[in-house]
Amino acid sequence: MDKVDEYMNKKVAAGKNNGCTLEKAGVRREWGDMTNEQRLDFINATLCLMNAPSKAPKDQFPGARTRYDDFMAYHLTNAGSLHDTIGLFPAHKFFILALENALRNECGYKGYHPYMNYDRYTKDPQNSALFNGNATSMGGNGDPDPGYTGLRMGAGGTVKSAGGGGCVTKGPFKDYRANIGPGSPMMNNVPRNPMSSGGGYNPRCMRRDVNPTVALGATAQKMYDLITKSKDINTFYNTLLTPPRNASDPYNWGIHNSGHYISGGDPGGDPMVSPGDPIFYFHHAALDRLWWIWQMQDPDTRVNAQVSLGSSGATRKVDLKWLTSLSPVPVLEAHDNLGGFGGAFCHVYV
Repeated sequence: MDKVDEYMNKKVAAGKNNGCTLEKAGVRREWGDMTNEQRLDFINATLCLMNAPSKAPKDQFPGARTRYDDFMAYHLTNAGSLHDTIGLFPAHKFFILALENALRNECGYKGYHPYMNYDRYTKDPQNSALFNGNATSMGGNGDPDPGYTGLRMGAGGTVKSAGGGGCVTKGPFKDYRANIGPGSPMMNNVPRNPMSSGGGYNPRCMRRDVNPTVALGATAQKMYDLITKSKDINTFYNTLLTPPRNASDPYNWGIHNSGHYISGGDPGGDPMVSPGDPIFYFHHAALDRLWWIWQMQDPDTRVNAQVSLGSSGATRKVDLKWLTSLSPVPVLEAHDNLGGFGGAFCHVYV
């Protein structure tokens, strides 16, 4: 944390910290490091959002019934700006903050959004604190589905099913229903939406295949190499998404893909409506953590570094529209975890 301390001391001295200090910063923790009380607080707030009425525009998303659906709805129709080269990191940082604020302000959550350390899920994720299906987990694996045989992982080939693929029937979210989508389903037999846009009412269970093989694309070594060997933001971005081909590595599908498909399924494995599975936010918080650690190796250069692969946008804004009253946020303000946008972004990862 020495570099973080030095960075913050300089910001405070220059009056550019916008009230954010390391003492005041929200602390985001790995799920396994949280107490049972902290986990239950988060679970209960998530269930609250899954039952709170939707605020999405009814003409666009008549199928949205809950606040949780709202986040799926926004992601479904704004996937382009959320995932282009300029937007991927800062837009998802803002997206996580919007959900975190909803959990805290609308449902009484006292903490900050957790993340997942992928390496902890490379051996026995189905019995981990995150996925074991008990009352303090984020739900279990999906029930066995003989029709689900596995997932295509790009050049890495097909990863065989880990024995799931069906509905999640254990844990706090066994009765949860995703109401909109699909957009681009990765599984067979996902009910089609009555609207071509995906915004119609289409209630269905949450399906998962919690798979340790997929997690092997995001080991501690791969994360360490990403941070220490990426000397510029373009290299960091490319390695995270599509690492160079490596015939000796059978799990070389990239940390970003690994995180999305550790539990896969529907809606979590559907890139358009993946926020319908709570694990989506754990994954993107984990990516945000990696980006922040990388930035803090040389903050004067890296905090405002933008990917320059085919797009530009130093003056662009990230607009979550009706999803949050904070919108829009200048994109570079969403680069700064410690004081960005008037102090709205003020978090550390431990």
